[in-house]
Amino acid sequence: MEFVLTPDYFDTVERHFRRLHEPAFGAPHAAADPSIRPDGAAIAFTGSVFTELVGRPRTRVCVAEATRVRILTEGAGSQRMPRFSPDGRLLAHLTDAESPGDFQLDVLDVATGTSVWRPRVPGGAVEYLSWSPDGSALLLGVAAYGADLAGGQGSGTIADGPGEMPDWAPEVDSNSSEDGARSVWIAELGTEPGNGTVRQVSRAGTNVWEACWAGPDALVCVAGSGAGEESWYTADLRRIAVADGSETVLRTGGRQFGVPSASPSGRAVAVVEALCSDRGVVAGDLVLIAVDSAGGAADSVRIDTNGVDVTSTGWPAEDRLGWAGIGGLDTVVGEVDRASGKVTEVWRGTETFGGRYPELSFSPHGHAGVRHGWDRFPELAIVAGRSVRTVASLTHPGADYVSAKAGVAEEVTWTAPDGTAIQGILCRPAGPGPFPLITHLHGGPVWSFRNSWSLAFQGTPLLVSRGYAVLNPNPRGSAGRGQRFAEGVFGDMGGAGAQDVLSGIDAMVARGIADPERLGVMGGSYGGFLSAWLITQDERFAAAAPTAPVTDWISLHHTTNMPHFDRTFLADEPRSFTGHYVERSPLRHASNVRTPTLLTGGALDRCTPPGQAREFHRALVESDVESTLVVYPQEGHGVSGFPAVIDHCARVLAWFDAYMAPEPTV
Repeated sequence: MEFVLTPDYFDTVERHFRRLHEPAFGAPHAAADPSIRPDGAAIAFTGSVFTELVGRPRTRVCVAEATRVRILTEGAGSQRMPRFSPDGRLLAHLTDAESPGDFQLDVLDVATGTSVWRPRVPGGAVEYLSWSPDGSALLLGVAAYGADLAGGQGSGTIADGPGEMPDWAPEVDSNSSEDGARSVWIAELGTEPGNGTVRQVSRAGTNVWEACWAGPDALVCVAGSGAGEESWYTADLRRIAVADGSETVLRTGGRQFGVPSASPSGRAVAVVEALCSDRGVVAGDLVLIAVDSAGGAADSVRIDTNGVDVTSTGWPAEDRLGWAGIGGLDTVVGEVDRASGKVTEVWRGTETFGGRYPELSFSPHGHAGVRHGWDRFPELAIVAGRSVRTVASLTHPGADYVSAKAGVAEEVTWTAPDGTAIQGILCRPAGPGPFPLITHLHGGPVWSFRNSWSLAFQGTPLLVSRGYAVLNPNPRGSAGRGQRFAEGVFGDMGGAGAQDVLSGIDAMVARGIADPERLGVMGGSYGGFLSAWLITQDERFAAAAPTAPVTDWISLHHTTNMPHFDRTFLADEPRSFTGHYVERSPLRHASNVRTPTLLTGGALDRCTPPGQAREFHRALVESDVESTLVVYPQEGHGVSGFPAVIDHCARVLAWFDAYMAPEPTV
């Protein structure tokens, strides 16, 4: 069947998203960055609010308490990342009211809701913040204007700062270690918040990617010497003195560090150590470090979490460490008693908390987060004891509309050719199969699908409602099954992991779920690479739709902002122009492709630049393969702004309908 993109597809998809979002216009429809009030009676969070389906939603500081949600901030710009002070009297957050994308600190009086202090950090935007244990100061993580955003943030760069750059201004990329640097600052409130001071703590030449308080007089930071995105992969864990910025290295290693936290006194530090493919996407081993009186690491121990990859940490008390993570397809919340060393699993469920990975705000009164699942619209909830208490739900009639059309989601397991058990989540229409099956491949590769609202792609419920089954596999390289499983992709991208995917498709065909004549594949980032790779290796696919793919590892290495990634995960050398850089590049095998392919890129993508999709498209056209290239001028690593989301989903739906449409229903 020939591909025909009719206006009906755009109308259908636009109606779908309007029915989903319009009932919630003016109210938060999504939540992130939870902060539990010290008394445990309320949760502050970042709420995403649409008033029209244009661009990305504005974000507002919201509070959930007593079964209801209140929006605390209004007006120009967006506000995000609220954090209660230790006494619950103040609420700090970030706002870009003065200049889009240039987030700065704002401190509210909780009782009155009024701003009491809004200082400005010179030369950069604030990315994150946290209160000192005694509530006298705030830590501010600051990125210089023009610094790279991580792929998980959509790629692109931090705002250019106050004022607009002229149209003729060039893009400048140098090898200076200070370009786009990240630093850590302290905002000291003083006797009154309004007369406080702001000063930089980290020294020149130290790039701080992530930081937390370690007692009132020190910080623990993931830091290194380079400011480029690739430098994150080799950063170490350091203690920085607040008084003078002096540094002590606490831990180094061949893996990456993330989500550090420290006990109120600063004498104990927790950090996650893992093999990671993207900054900010960290899931792995929980390491506990004892800090001596001189500020050095006295000893360290790797905590046994029973195979769970930890993604979030926090200290409800001096000797009580909370953590959350992924165990297989489950989300798990646990605690460590530092005095006895006992590890307790507090809660485990098939639904999840948080966004890309499980994230919680830890307190003595319970651990707060955003809970959701395929059948559960996001809600603010508290894990206390071994139960979960809903504080307030964000559900609305639009969510009910989607749930009624989205069929069912179920866990599935199959066996790879080498005997390894592989897990995934199958979303399918109600009733018996076989259905046309689209295999949706996640990014990373070190990431994973969990039972979540929309399964990480806004178009998944729409595809199911139109008669498609969607298989979301977690092949080796995925998080949730320990570092050895994640390392299974190391030096073998497109190898055994690809066979994990193909064996999953075989299993769905054998079980009568998938129609072997109507098989499709899609994915973004690493999932885009794997989608493009599979169609060069196997002719079973009727259609493919890679987004933000890698198609030529050599050109990717020389154009991406994170070249450390491909060199590490391919375990090869790009300048040799041989080996995995050639053998595992879809472009080099494009003449094998027979599958009609829809390629999507974002013009602002610095992780997998759109040239990757363009190269593969040109190669397919020269091989007389049906191929369409779509590049969105205002999108980065993925498609997230409206109406581009509508356009992308319409094209994906029309593409699969053209080559593997479901049978008409009677």
